Amino acid sequence: MSNKNASFTVPGLTEETGHHVGETLQLRLHAMNDLHLTLKHAHWNVVGPNFIAVHEMLDPQVDLVRGFADEIAERMAAMGVSPSGVPGALVEARTWSDYSIDRAGAIDHIRALNDVYTGVIEDHRAAIAKVGDVDPITEDLLIGQTAELEKFQWFLRAHLENGSGELS
Repeated sequence: MSNKNASFTVPGLTEETGHHVGETLQLRLHAMNDLHLTLKHAHWNVVGPNFIAVHEMLDPQVDLVRGFADEIAERMAAMGVSPSGVPGALVEARTWSDYSIDRAGAIDHIRALNDVYTGVIEDHRAAIAKVGDVDPITEDLLIGQTAELEKFQWFLRAHLENGSGELS
């Protein structure tokens, strides 16, 4: 038998508030785990003339997003909330669909990943708004991650953008 929440949280927050913030982070943890697996899937399945550029661009993203998952899980644990990293819990709780592209050209994967990043970034920003007034430490963690996610999306969009700044 296991207990999801401990009888403590971080100093300066009530147990209820700390646990609420920690529980808010659970979907962010699922999103980061899903994102790093999705990025690796695209890395393995990209083909075509831009293969090597996209293949090699994705690995550093995978590594950083895995680190984001670890940061989120450790913050949850510090707040007295047990982080769940099991696949079944991720699939059950997620609010997004599976990545639908298998073997495909670089631009197809980049377009699909751009959409994935939009969803992840929007949800990170919503979590920032939700925790910002009660826990600036968690807010700061999510802000830093969001900045990096937005930079990665820019890398992807640079492949889709024309000289006029329009996405194809």
